[in-house]
Amino acid sequence: MIDKRNNVKVFLGGTCANSKWRDKLIPMLNIDYFNPVVKNWTPECMEEEIKQRETCDYVLYVLTRTYSTYSIAEVVDDSNKRPNKTICCIFNEILPNGKQALTKQDLKHLNEVGNMVERNGGKYFKSLNEVAKYLNK
Repeated sequence: MIDKRNNVKVFLGGTCANSKWRDKLIPMLNIDYFNPVVKNWTPECMEEEIKQRETCDYVLYVLTRTYSTYSIAEVVDDSNKRPNKTICCIFNEILPNGKQALTKQDLKHLNEVGNMVERNGGKYFKSLNEVAKYLNK
């Protein structure tokens, strides 16, 4: 259950494209959130996303695919501009066919992105459970 009395809010950025990480994380959160995923993306949606990135207490980017290039750029950008509120989470999501989404090489490269975020002053986690625990504290 979300306790909106504390007014803490997290922006849920990162991999889209049929990734199910948001469906798994949202029930674990005790804080408010902004989910930028919409059925029909419009210029107004982009404006709202930019506003939410600036105003949310935390900006979270969960990366589960290497083709999430814009999300990779966003998390590095935010870790430079807003390090105290930037969170990166990288994990190897299991696809509906039972295979892992990332190769060992993909995971190695994305982990370097996470390390960069951490060097910039942001937080870096490797599971949704760790993210939820941090955000709910």
